[in-house]
Amino acid sequence: MIFWRVKPLDQILATAEKHHLSRTLGAFQLTMLGIGAIIGTGIFVLTSEAAQKAGPAMLIAFVIAAFVCALAALAYAELAAMVPVAGSAYTYTYAVLGEAMAWTVGWALILEYAVAASAVAVGWSGYANGMLAHWGLGLPEFLRIGIFDGGGFNLLATLISLLITGLLILGTTESARVNVILVLIKIAALLAFIFVAVPAVKSTNFHPFIPTGWGDPLSGGGTGVFGAAASIFFAYVGFDAVSTAAEETKNPNRNIPIGVIGSLAVATIFYLFVGYGAAGSVGAQPLMHNGVAYAPGSLGMANACQGVHNLVCSKEALAFVLRDLGFPNIGQLVALAASVALPSVILMMIYGQTRIFFTMSRDGLLPAVFSKIHPRFKTPYVITLITGITIALFAGIFPVGKLADLSNAGTLFAFAMVAIAVLILRRTQPDRYRPFRIMRGWTWVVSLGAVAGCTFLFFNLSDKTKLVFVIWAIVGLVIYYLYGRQHSELAHPHE
Repeated sequence: MIFWRVKPLDQILATAEKHHLSRTLGAFQLTMLGIGAIIGTGIFVLTSEAAQKAGPAMLIAFVIAAFVCALAALAYAELAAMVPVAGSAYTYTYAVLGEAMAWTVGWALILEYAVAASAVAVGWSGYANGMLAHWGLGLPEFLRIGIFDGGGFNLLATLISLLITGLLILGTTESARVNVILVLIKIAALLAFIFVAVPAVKSTNFHPFIPTGWGDPLSGGGTGVFGAAASIFFAYVGFDAVSTAAEETKNPNRNIPIGVIGSLAVATIFYLFVGYGAAGSVGAQPLMHNGVAYAPGSLGMANACQGVHNLVCSKEALAFVLRDLGFPNIGQLVALAASVALPSVILMMIYGQTRIFFTMSRDGLLPAVFSKIHPRFKTPYVITLITGITIALFAGIFPVGKLADLSNAGTLFAFAMVAIAVLILRRTQPDRYRPFRIMRGWTWVVSLGAVAGCTFLFFNLSDKTKLVFVIWAIVGLVIYYLYGRQHSELAHPHE
């Protein structure tokens, strides 16, 4: 059946070898790339949203999201070490579940990477515009926010997206070096926050600990601890971007697992300390009406925040906490660090997206020009340019809004497919060499746990987000049927 064409792993590896990218990245650079992709808008911006949804219990939300990501990370590490090629979840699905499902995963990953890149760019512009205004250099309102957010065009969000696109065209090694510097700046900012906020924690700020309850996906999702976990999942997205760099990695069988698991572990430790410091030092009680918390980003929430000094109303949560604790200068430095370092997340999101498109093009599911490599810079410059311009335009027009949740929907679907692929390959190809393996006897527990966790978080997203995801998937299948199915490399095996 044409919708179940499977591309054997050996063929995937052979194709990658014929059209390979330069291997320049080591374990340290990969781990830094992962940290750069993970630590960003989620912790610097979404901490306020998590507090509004769950109060101090956002700490539990961080743990739930981290646990689900850890299970998915183990599955990613096993497959990435076995199949060290660009493409991430798309490639793994192609080798196990077939072409149509692979296309669906690749299409869903646009939500993870491209939509997330636009969201981070808009989030970064908020910090950058705030810093410029503080220095008396603020842009007019028309150029600070997009047309769908009551403005005209978000100039800074567009410019930063285009700048990073140009950097990625110049080369992966150069991008990785810049990324290491940006990651170190972010880590320094988080350490400064932790050293100031954690000693100021008061036990009274944790009562009530779960003011909004656990949440109920059957009631529409998006509320309580589970709803916060589904949203804060965005803060962990990015570790899988390490696997998209497999073809540009030295000794990928060893270094990819180190990069995936190492970056997630570092980010999780930071998140728990930051969440504990934020909630415990200044309080994180949500704004409520008749016993129900306002939905973050809603008109009701905006009205409730008028004249209110509360963490849940802040657009720069960490700087807010530091200023509230009497350290305005450190708060300003943290805001500056966020403005300088958040572009590393945009870099990794665009990087990951272009490598997935590159692989899909190489497989014939997208036009061949998308996998064209620059003769001097050795990067897939055509698809990088197209992707970067598209992300820049979206960042200029749309607000952050619900982009994080929409990105989560695509990511959760992709993660579940990777975990399923691990189980199937263990049964169908038990003797294939696995440089990294999930611990013996724990494969089913880890993989099924990842699938169950991703499914659970997906259903705790809002109903609107789930509907948009379904529509997005249907549109993708139509495109596959009209183009990809006929032009696929597997449709012309002897050419």
